[in-house]
Amino acid sequence: MNVTNRFGPGFVVAAAFIGPGTVTTATLAGAGFGYSLVWVLLFSVLATVVLQEMSARLGLVTRAGLGEALRGSWTHPLGRAVAVLLVVSAIAVGTAAYQTGNITGAAMAMTSLTSVSAKVWAPAIAAVATALLWVGHYKILERALVALVALMSVVFVVSAIYARPDFSAMFRGAVRPGIPHGAWPAVLSLIGTTVVPYNLFLHASSVREKWSSDLPMAVALRRARIDTAVAVAFGGVVTLAIMVTAAAFFRRDMAIKNAADMALQLEPLLGPVAKWFFAGGLMAAGLTSAITAPMAAAYATAGVLGWAPDLRSARLRGVWLSVILVGVVFAVWAGRSPVETIVFAQVANGLILPVLAVFLIAVVNRKALLSNHTNGALSNVLGVFVVLVVSGLALYKLVVKLL
Repeated sequence: MNVTNRFGPGFVVAAAFIGPGTVTTATLAGAGFGYSLVWVLLFSVLATVVLQEMSARLGLVTRAGLGEALRGSWTHPLGRAVAVLLVVSAIAVGTAAYQTGNITGAAMAMTSLTSVSAKVWAPAIAAVATALLWVGHYKILERALVALVALMSVVFVVSAIYARPDFSAMFRGAVRPGIPHGAWPAVLSLIGTTVVPYNLFLHASSVREKWSSDLPMAVALRRARIDTAVAVAFGGVVTLAIMVTAAAFFRRDMAIKNAADMALQLEPLLGPVAKWFFAGGLMAAGLTSAITAPMAAAYATAGVLGWAPDLRSARLRGVWLSVILVGVVFAVWAGRSPVETIVFAQVANGLILPVLAVFLIAVVNRKALLSNHTNGALSNVLGVFVVLVVSGLALYKLVVKLL
């Protein structure tokens, strides 16, 4: 989202994960497992702050994006080719998966308000996103959509307070990590929807626009770190509020299949207008992200391959059009299980996160690139910890089956 003129780039990061994926996965986590997965959210927020700080520092020091840095970090042609292939593949899979969730969420919201099938709404939403990106006039609409998402976030926070959560149970869920039976998809999807892989590319680029090279580096880095921590913490609070509201309202055996079901958690606060309000916020979040995800994929690919970052060029149009096309195909193919599709999309993002995180950590440890601003011991320890935990959770299902 192009909101960095008024807000810091950290807000872009937070806004990216307050979308259909977060609303859906946080609702399912709270409804199905109460407060037992709060630890996953806390870990996800920590991981986001750690990785996004590295990305922001890279952008400020080098005045280049992550894609450009990755492309220039390997001098051997074979090593560069393998690195580019892995990164582009991760970008393609991640953004396509995220786009599927965006379009599915927006279509699911519209279906809850009309008798029109999501199979009709999904192509319509994709067409709107395509048209807006093609002509480049999406900023005015974007502001209105961001306002709706922000309003929905505030309502969820108020609803969580209104629900009178069990703070002792919430504390236990935060300090006692565990994966209840059947919770693996919820765990990985919470991570995938919070630590958004394409944000690692967007953040490195957006900090250059916010803080010019004339600003002392120490000042710019301090502001970027504060901006990132505050914005990501806000996003974490909103996600926690959704989990708390769902945990308080839904019974553990209730099936949640669509937007109308999820909207029920807001009825204690909003009454009969809950359905309309929830659908409007979910549609806004989905459409906004449906514009951002393909745009991020195009910029990231351009950086890695050394293309000019012009969204109207044939190459970049080919990238973002492909992301939209794949997203709408899978959204239509989802048919009657939109909630499952959104969860699967977030799980996919969680699975590819370690790949991009490893590349990011490798780049920000290069003295030739960042001089005295490479990772310190604490940053490396935290970065490796994030990679190991996410990789371990990704392999958890396989290990459990083997045992």
